[in-house]
Amino acid sequence: MPWFVKIERGIVDKQTFDCHVPAHLEYVQALVERGHQAQTGYWRNSAGGMLLFEADSRQAAESLVKQDPLVVHGCVDYDLHEWVQVNQNP
Repeated sequence: MPWFVKIERGIVDKQTFDCHVPAHLEYVQALVERGHQAQTGYWRNSAGGMLLFEADSRQAAESLVKQDPLVVHGCVDYDLHEWVQVNQNP
């Protein structure tokens, strides 16, 4: 399954953003439970973060990203990229 990266830029104030973080974490956990191997995090000194996950296709990845509460509630702008791993660990 291909890997995808959603690079996020926060576009709302911290208080608004923080209101949606619990739902975002539940969304990420649901992705993990469905086999997408999702990982999420933020940039320490910047308003934004990243979500790394597997999906069957770019179309499926786009669909998954549109369900993220941070996207649904207009907290972030984002770019979605397919990540091509060049080192294959056994």
